[in-house]
Amino acid sequence: MGFIRSICVGSLSVVSAVVLVPDGRGLASAAEVVHVYSHRHYGVDEQLNTLFTGKTGIEVKVVNAEADQLIERLQAEGESSPADVLITVDAGRMQRARKEGLLQPVMSEVLTRGTPAELQDADGYWYAYAIRARVLLVAADRVKAGEIRDYEDLARPEWRGRVLVRSSSSSYNQALMASMVSALGEKRALAWARGLAANLARPPQGGDRDQIKACAAGLADVCLANTYYYGLLLHSADPAERAAAGKMRLIFPNQGGRGTHVNVSAAGVTRHARNVANARAYLEFLVSPEAQKLLANGGQEFPALMDLTLNPTQEKWGAFKVDTATFRQMGEDQPKAVRLIDAAGWK
Repeated sequence: MGFIRSICVGSLSVVSAVVLVPDGRGLASAAEVVHVYSHRHYGVDEQLNTLFTGKTGIEVKVVNAEADQLIERLQAEGESSPADVLITVDAGRMQRARKEGLLQPVMSEVLTRGTPAELQDADGYWYAYAIRARVLLVAADRVKAGEIRDYEDLARPEWRGRVLVRSSSSSYNQALMASMVSALGEKRALAWARGLAANLARPPQGGDRDQIKACAAGLADVCLANTYYYGLLLHSADPAERAAAGKMRLIFPNQGGRGTHVNVSAAGVTRHARNVANARAYLEFLVSPEAQKLLANGGQEFPALMDLTLNPTQEKWGAFKVDTATFRQMGEDQPKAVRLIDAAGWK
């Protein structure tokens, strides 16, 4: 696969999606349930779970927390864990969960067809169902076309004081750094991170949307952000946010080389799942056209079903080349990435 078509810390919260089943069966029985441990925290997930329950009669019970917390909880619970499904927004965390024996393989033609082979576990331990690209967003009135093209350009001296990015503690940036380690080697990746840190217009603060809005306001000229945050700003109910997004231009980096770094929302069935059939049905639902349409238009993420045309905004951005070469190495390289980030002084 080379191209995508324009396609609280320290605490755990529990959400339950229960609806009446339209086919006359009434509420799902106690046995008809799937327990989901999820790192996702988006409104579209509640819509997905309600839709799944309405179609299948299976109640979705969700525990939300950071991915590392959920992995540690699965480890502590062992065979007594109620979790049937683990969802993270980082392929590296899914790889960690597999390595630590917390997942079981699920072989399904629906899943293997619904997710690009490069963006799923080769042995069926987890499957991507939504894709986000980490891109450059530049001030359209201050950065000329072609002036910046690649991630590596962010470390060039001409961008001193002109770059914004969120904290290096973000899993998004750790995954990007892991891809840089894989692509460039440790020495060059360290030099890149040092150059990026030296070019920041301010110390890292806030999330991706804050970087975009600050650039639009003139604090810097270029920022790193996930595409779906940009899409959410473009479709915000707040006119000021829409206006800020309208001042920015999206660049898919490294199109002349390895391609743009992507990460995924991915799901796997837990090792000690008690509702394996329901868990498999839930994973298959997530890659169904109906669910993919919700993810694309409700959450502004790229659908895993990349041959679908679902979102006019993404169509406008156009096709782009994906860095699949470093994707499967992210989990192995993340510990190195974190160590190099610290050495580079990227806070």
